[in-house]
Amino acid sequence: PPRACDDYWSEFRHCKSLWNRFHHYYTHGTSPSCQQWKEDYRNCREWEKRKSTEAKEALQRSERNRVAEQTKFTPVWKLRQYPPRDWNMPLNQDKPQDS
Repeated sequence: PPRACDDYWSEFRHCKSLWNRFHHYYTHGTSPSCQQWKEDYRNCREWEKRKSTEAKEALQRSERNRVAEQTKFTPVWKLRQYPPRDWNMPLNQDKPQDS
């Protein structure tokens, strides 16, 4: 499996914690859905015990979806390709004042 099975269980417990539920509700306005972490834990245990190919494929699919979900957000700031031209000048000295 991509992770240890205990990692999935820890993520599930964290997701169900009162602090996380409060934070998620405050941030997003909804309660978090923790069912996928529990399903991943069950699939991981199934894969470890019986080497079930269905459980392995479901776990891999879930991990791919999780990675795709993380990459779909656009960054808040535009990343620079090069440093500013005057990066080596002392701060607030020899720079024109914006008035």
